[in-house]
Parts: sequence; structure tokens; C-alpha cells
Amino acid sequence: MTLRKIAQIGHPILRERAREVSREELASEPTQRFIDDLVETMRDANGAGLAAIQIYEPIRIVAIEVSGENPRYPYKPKIPLTILVNPVLEPIGDETFDNYEGCLSVPNLRGMVRRHARVKVRAWDRHGAEVEIDARGISAGTYQHEVDHLDGKIFVDRVTDPSTFSTWDNFDRHHRDRFVVYAKEIVAKYGG
Repeated sequence: MTLRKIAQIGHPILRERAREVSREELASEPTQRFIDDLVETMRDANGAGLAAIQIYEPIRIVAIEVSGENPRYPYKPKIPLTILVNPVLEPIGDETFDNYEGCLSVPNLRGMVRRHARVKVRAWDRHGAEVEIDARGISAGTYQHEVDHLDGKIFVDRVTDPSTFSTWDNFDRHHRDRFVVYAKEIVAKYGG
């Protein structure tokens, strides 16, 4: 496995739409090695997810994993390692919530983003098997954030109130406690 460089905001690749992956390409040794690199890079950076396009591969693959040991997001519900290939999201209902988000491609910045409270995720796993996930609450926000990357969107595009932008240090000092209480309410309402 190889740690990959993560593209930073301003690099044109982050504004591309990633292309779909065929089953044959997915099954290939280079693509399977790439998925291992994607996971390793995400874990090394303490990310909750990472899209292939963020490491300069404009293909529709994302890795998501949230464990209790992640120092960036200790309040997020756990999500076991999940590889999504060619994911499609469908909002379920009209309910939304505000989610304080950050991104490995936007270092040291957080901001409030409105997300759907429930989404249905349809994709293939890393072996081409069809998967369907009903994601809710904070976890639904994680899936939406990562799939946005595949369409050239970054969380800063979805921040409707620029006054919510904050460095990580200032988030920790001034906003984290209040947001953690709110996040726990979202988890209680919608589950993980």
C-alpha cells in the first residue's frame, strides 16, 4: 500500500466530475491496489471518508470509515469500512439538518452545511456486489459529503452562511461543545 497525496482546494481536479468504473476495471489488480491506497491514505489522515478524486484519480470510488478513535470526529456514529463504487444517493423525505463539516482537501477550515437527514445509497462494493444503505443523520451527512466530491463539489460550496466558517482550533475552542450536544440530538433522533 502507498500513501497518496491529497489534493487541496484550488486544484482543478477537485472540480471535475469523476467517471464511472466498469466491473472489469474494478476487478483489475491496479484498481484493487488503488482502493487499498485510498483506505490507507484516509486512515493516515484521520479522515471519515475519502473520494478517489481527492487523491488525483477521477473515478467514482469513495472509502468511508468512522471509528471511535478518530480524533477529528469523535462524536460521529461508527461506520465500518465501506467502499462505494459508482454510488448514487437518493434523499428520503424532506427533513434536513445542519452539519459542521471539514474536509481533508480544505485544511484547517470547517463550516455549517445543510444535509438531508436520510439518504438511500446504492453502489457496488469493492468486489462489484450491489449494496444498498439507508443512511441517517450525521452518517447520512458523511455519505453526502463524499459523494459530492465525485461531482466536483466541496463542502464550502454548500455553506450558506459564511459566518459559520471556522478554523479547527476555533471550532474546538468556541463551537465544538455546542455542536457535540447538537450532534448527539441528531444521532438520538435518526440513529447512526
